[in-house]
Amino acid sequence: MCCPSATLAVWSSAWLHGAAASDNALDALLAWGEAHEVVAAEQSVAEVFDLPVTGSFPANPAQLLASLRKLGAVDARLVLPIPGDVRGLGGGGPFTDAALHTGEAVVFPGLGYGVVPQAIAEGLMRWTVHAVATDAPVAHVGIAEAEHGLTDAIRDSAGALQSLDVASERPGVREELSAKLRARPAPDWPPGTPGRALRVLQRAEEIGAILALAHADEPGGALSASAATRRADALRPLTEAVRTARCAAVNEAVRVFADQANRS
Repeated sequence: MCCPSATLAVWSSAWLHGAAASDNALDALLAWGEAHEVVAAEQSVAEVFDLPVTGSFPANPAQLLASLRKLGAVDARLVLPIPGDVRGLGGGGPFTDAALHTGEAVVFPGLGYGVVPQAIAEGLMRWTVHAVATDAPVAHVGIAEAEHGLTDAIRDSAGALQSLDVASERPGVREELSAKLRARPAPDWPPGTPGRALRVLQRAEEIGAILALAHADEPGGALSASAATRRADALRPLTEAVRTARCAAVNEAVRVFADQANRS
């Protein structure tokens, strides 16, 4: 569910706080590709993380985890940026550009660095470590607020969602939805991941799949350009609510692992 950055954020937090073994954290990444490599975006980052710079023979994710622990990482934040909303990325620069290109990143706020995944070949994922240009505070959205926001957005977008179930537009939409959900990677989550976070992630994934089918009907599909524009406008709040819910769920899991470690 969600994305590679979510897997890294949650599992690295679980590992850093003693709630998961490193082998399990590394295995969880395999849901997103058979092989993973790690590089630094520039020489100064390479020296801090003890990683090869882009263009050199890459390291493996185990080296990234080791460097995070050595540097004292205690927090991670999932960021899902879109054009016009790059909160949490620390302003412009290469990190922001890379995160916008892929639509996701992990920020380690206490360190001032972020990591961006990119599928560069079938079965191969590259993680690039960047310096964050400036301090990148992320507006906190609690899990309860995000869950309520998702519910409200579903209600407010009900009319547009109903139009998905019209056979005249595309027969078999329910089967398409089930197939889309089955095709998504299903990464494991660490023991102790809060149930509410998993529930919100699951719901966000289901709504996200519906939204993907809705956008498939845009110009070139069954809808006219004007109808597609009206639907996109109606669904935009729901798209934003899904994005917020995904981030809130992942960041809640990260918070829980940190709190558990602090209490022990």
